[in-house]
Amino acid sequence: MVIGERLKAVREAKKLSQGHIEEKTGLLRCYVSRVENGHTVPSIETLEKWTRALDISLSQLFSDNGQESKPLTALKTNTPKLDRAAHNSLRRVGEAFARMKKRDIELVTSVARQLAKQ
Repeated sequence: MVIGERLKAVREAKKLSQGHIEEKTGLLRCYVSRVENGHTVPSIETLEKWTRALDISLSQLFSDNGQESKPLTALKTNTPKLDRAAHNSLRRVGEAFARMKKRDIELVTSVARQLAKQ
C-alpha cells in the first residue's frame, strides 16, 4: 500500500478530517490531500507529525496489520552507551583505522580486547 493511502485509511478509520490533520500538524490541508492522493511523498519528519496527530506510531503506520512491530533482535545489544568523550575517541580510532594496514588493525583490535578483559 502506498503511504498516502495508508495515512488516509487510518485517518478515515479514526473518523478524522483533513482539517484535523492540518490543525494538529500545521501542514496545509492541500498538502495533506496531495499526500493522501499519492502526488507527494512526505518526509520522515512530516510522517512523525502525522502519526502523532493520528495517535499511532510510525511502526503501526508501516505495519501490515496495524499492530506495533517488535524490535529486531539483531538491533538489541547489551553494549553500554558511550559518553561524549568515549564517542569522540572511538571516532578518532575509526579515522586512524582508515589509514592503517589490515595487519595493524588486527593487532590494535587484539590489544583492545585484552584491555577490555581487565
